[in-house]
Amino acid sequence: MTNTEVLLLALAVIFAVPFLVWRLTWIGRIAPLVVVQIVSGILLGPGVLGAMFPSLFSALFGSAIIASLNSMASWAVILFVWVAGLELELHQLWAARRETSLTASLALALPLALGAGAATLLIQSPGWMGEHAHPWQAALGIGMACAVTALPILVLLMDDFGILHAPLGKRILRYASVDDLAIWIVLAIILLDGERASRQAIFLIVLVPMVLGIRWLMPRIGAADRWYVAMIWLILCAWGADWSGLHYMVGAFVAGAALDADWFGQEAIETLRRNVLVILMPIFFLSTGLRTSWSGGGLMIFAGAGLLLLAAVVGKLIGVGIAGRLLGWPKGEGMLIGWLLQTKALIMIIFANILLDKGIIQGGAFTALLLMAVASTMLTTPMARPILRRLQS
Repeated sequence: MTNTEVLLLALAVIFAVPFLVWRLTWIGRIAPLVVVQIVSGILLGPGVLGAMFPSLFSALFGSAIIASLNSMASWAVILFVWVAGLELELHQLWAARRETSLTASLALALPLALGAGAATLLIQSPGWMGEHAHPWQAALGIGMACAVTALPILVLLMDDFGILHAPLGKRILRYASVDDLAIWIVLAIILLDGERASRQAIFLIVLVPMVLGIRWLMPRIGAADRWYVAMIWLILCAWGADWSGLHYMVGAFVAGAALDADWFGQEAIETLRRNVLVILMPIFFLSTGLRTSWSGGGLMIFAGAGLLLLAAVVGKLIGVGIAGRLLGWPKGEGMLIGWLLQTKALIMIIFANILLDKGIIQGGAFTALLLMAVASTMLTTPMARPILRRLQS
């Protein structure tokens, strides 16, 4: 077969396998499709399919096919992260800054601290910390991965629960949005590089007038032209961030956060996010699965994933519980919010990909974080739904 035919066959597997599993089995009742796609990516990767059927794996996912898939995956995640930044409404966060900052800080700080503590132990083993990374970078990166909340998955779950547009749902979105912003700030700190300090300084200095310029321009051009200008702006920001050593996804998030969602329309943005999730992101999930590594030993990786999962869950529940007590929430509400904020797939996987790309972590740590993200996200629905029913009754 030609490379094009093999690529199309690989794409058919990528799209068909997780969808059929999700639609035709009981899994669809407890996990969103994106989680099944992520797990499918792991199963189709070298650690499972490659180990069990190496000839089939090499035929479907040869080097030329992987290169094509990685290119599509990069554009998919750039668009997805840009939309995440675009949906960050800073003026709404400022309006409820006391409650939002207190809750978001506690929901972030405790799992981050526990996760960093667990990571400090885990990086003593081979296959966890990158060869050229400092221990504080690896510990902070893994700890932050434990504290992440995947805002897009949270939106899907709350819509399924029927609370997305309720006052409670809007509050939870604010908490998750602040944590979303903190993720990229912490990531920028981790990726600060003495050797590229001059480039990073140039990028940050040039970024300020560029943000002011794009914010002046966008309201003054037609609605149709805004999308083209926004794409040019996105690509320039992503390129500038990658050139400076911060990673193109940091630039993509900044490009979205600098713009106002009202310039494009909330319905159009939601449509774009759904389309990217359906059309492009499954390719990213597969490319992520292809990067899983069991070189640190399967038992060690599973044990590490379990320890990180414990740190993430306990830290988030305690942090949100303390916020609930300080702010006088009704009994049970803190537990519900704590479980809903456990959704980690997507954003955490994007975060972990960056850590792996930049050599902060190795393949064993990446695989453990991937397993932790999947387990944490799958726990959310069965744990949160009964609590919500009790509160509603």
